[in-house]
Amino acid sequence: MKALFAAAALVAVPLSAQPVPDALLTRAERTEYRETSSYADVVALADRLSSPSGDDVHLTVMGFSYEGRRLPLIVVGAPSARPDDVRATGKIRVYIQGNIHAGEVEGKEAVLMLVRDYLDGMYAATWADDLVLLIAPIYNADGNEYVALDNRPLQYGPIGGMGTRANAQGLDLNRDHMKLDSPEARAFAEMMTDYDPHVVIDLHTTNGTDHAYHLTYATPLHPNTPGAIDAFLRERWIPEVTRRVERARGWKFYYYGNLGGNPAGWYTFDHRPRFNNNYVGLRNRIAILSEAYAYLTFEDRVRMTRVFVDEVLGFAGEHAAEIREVVAAADAAPVTGRQLAVRAGFRRSPEPVSILLGAVREEPHPVTGLPMHLRLDMETPTSMYEYGAFDATETAVAPLAYYVLPEADEAIGRLRMHGIRTERLSAPQEVIVERFRIDSTAVAARPFQARTERELFGAWVSATETLPVGTLVVPLDQQLARLAFTLLEPRSDDGLLGWAFFDEQIARGDYPVRRAPAR
Repeated sequence: MKALFAAAALVAVPLSAQPVPDALLTRAERTEYRETSSYADVVALADRLSSPSGDDVHLTVMGFSYEGRRLPLIVVGAPSARPDDVRATGKIRVYIQGNIHAGEVEGKEAVLMLVRDYLDGMYAATWADDLVLLIAPIYNADGNEYVALDNRPLQYGPIGGMGTRANAQGLDLNRDHMKLDSPEARAFAEMMTDYDPHVVIDLHTTNGTDHAYHLTYATPLHPNTPGAIDAFLRERWIPEVTRRVERARGWKFYYYGNLGGNPAGWYTFDHRPRFNNNYVGLRNRIAILSEAYAYLTFEDRVRMTRVFVDEVLGFAGEHAAEIREVVAAADAAPVTGRQLAVRAGFRRSPEPVSILLGAVREEPHPVTGLPMHLRLDMETPTSMYEYGAFDATETAVAPLAYYVLPEADEAIGRLRMHGIRTERLSAPQEVIVERFRIDSTAVAARPFQARTERELFGAWVSATETLPVGTLVVPLDQQLARLAFTLLEPRSDDGLLGWAFFDEQIARGDYPVRRAPAR
């Protein structure tokens, strides 16, 4: 590994094991956490940390932003950044993403520090021999550059401002994983197909409820997430990380939530796979979302995020063989003939749980005078029901395959972007199919994320049809069967129909997807 800490101007940095050369500090560190790194800062530091001469840190490009910026991907622990070389290592592949919302900047800073400390040997005795990291520090590269002092109101710094939630296209990238309308989301889907990481870690910052947790987290929330993944995370991985952090540092981590709902309780966010962690779960992969608490200081939020990632990676290194087995079991589990969720609702915990509520102090922003909230070290255990998981409210039987008629070219393009295995009919074929009989349809009152969502009502009925040349066949004996099911079932609450990909055909009274019924 590189001798990064050779003769250079040294600056003491609390988050590092030893003093760090100034050239290897993030902007957050250089400014004593008054500012966050720009796109140019990130790329320059990533370039300095990469090792074209033969070490095992390599900088490549994951894709491009809406405004044409390269999305850097740092590959750690492989002989090159090429997907084939990464997969050939046989190691567990972990993708870590920062800055999907560019006002939530802690992950961006923390992962750059992680790479720097890896090169200094910090992880040699933990996960370095077992994992390959794929690090995207600045996923929302465009939004990062739209810095303003009043973005993320009430968040405690950085006082020099931060970027925007949306990308330059005006889209929330953490609502775009199914429709893939942004180039960033398409780049992510391509990365998932090419590198096929076993684990995805998505780094955020939360606000909302005044709770006492330093960081909250979530696992995949869709009911169709493979049971082996859900159990491994909720029964083993997440509880162990939580215990280790509290035992070593006294910090309190817990499942993401907010007060609210009817009935009142501690509610997580959403099960739909438009969100990163839920999407990854439907790809049969392990996903962990973290949310540093916005009312901690910026420095403390970076610290919490970094420690959380370190502990997650430490567990992954210790349990690499089990991770491989869990993912393989998810891939091997058959889907055809099973009742799967197409819509879902919150599941209430069997008994009330104790949630640590907290308090904040209001302070003026030193430049704008606008209020910021600072977490106080106070805990008020409060008993309430938790709504932290989801159950199916409506199901459908997964077929052998779907047939997508060639006229639905936009939807076909999206299926291919996801990496779903498909084939085309080269000749007309008469088959017994199920066709969706449309009873009625409803559209949303206003657009959301640049699309007007739709709901379709009706039922599958048997028919014999001659499918034309060019019909796309989507078999469900594949790794992405759960994802394909959710994209193509007409009653899915996050499918292509819901995102208005079939409006032209629906207007003519036809849903241009057929099913090969399960035997």
